[in-house]
Amino acid sequence: MTFGDQGTPYDPWTAERERIRRARRARAATAAAVGVVLVAAAGAGMVLYSGGGKGEGAGATTSGSPRAAAPDVRVSASLPSDAPSSLPSLLARPVIRPEQAFPSKSVRLKDGSRYERVDLATTTECARGMSQQLAAVVQQGKGCLRLTAALFTDADRRSQITVTVVSFRRAEDSGMVFGMAAMDPLTYQVVSLDPPPQAGLPTVPPGSAGVFRRLATVRSVVFANGQWGDGSETGEAALTKETEGLLKRVNDTVVAYEEGKDGNL
Repeated sequence: MTFGDQGTPYDPWTAERERIRRARRARAATAAAVGVVLVAAAGAGMVLYSGGGKGEGAGATTSGSPRAAAPDVRVSASLPSDAPSSLPSLLARPVIRPEQAFPSKSVRLKDGSRYERVDLATTTECARGMSQQLAAVVQQGKGCLRLTAALFTDADRRSQITVTVVSFRRAEDSGMVFGMAAMDPLTYQVVSLDPPPQAGLPTVPPGSAGVFRRLATVRSVVFANGQWGDGSETGEAALTKETEGLLKRVNDTVVAYEEGKDGNL
């Protein structure tokens, strides 16, 4: 059981995970009838805008674009030869706590844009906050220690951006998860939070366009899923800017903490 900002017990990931499961069952039934499998972002409850940020890697498609189904894979990762000598001591530190990763309900970025944190959820059962495929990848390593997600909206209360910090026992596992998510963000994804009733925000319609981004730290992967609350498929540049801005802010906070500095940037 997890708790939102108001202290009410609930599981904030259940609804979105169920939408993902229903969409996949429907997709599998269609595949059986026509002999092919089409994997689009709508199968994960949302679609991606076309294009990606600089250095993003892969993953963006347009609505309805067919994609080959991602097979179950076994992956492995190892530390690079130039890994810092201080890595063992860094990994010995406790993983970042929710209040350290998301210290404020009001966030102002360097560009002057402002955001409100309308929900915060955390769990040590990380599979609850990610797709089954990503959870399977995590299980191949030494384990996820904590998953913390926060839902933000902009000053106009139009956007809904979920930023998720997933922290691992080993740096190798962080790199492995980041690599799989960069390769196929539709399959290896974390779950977006639905706004709680007290937030006064609409639930994003299934199949709505969105932006997926991610960054890696020493022992964590920080994900950001951005959508317009009304499901609009226009305004890609603005949504991308908001999503990447919040992602960088949280990632900088996690990096500072993991390096032993003040994480409350």
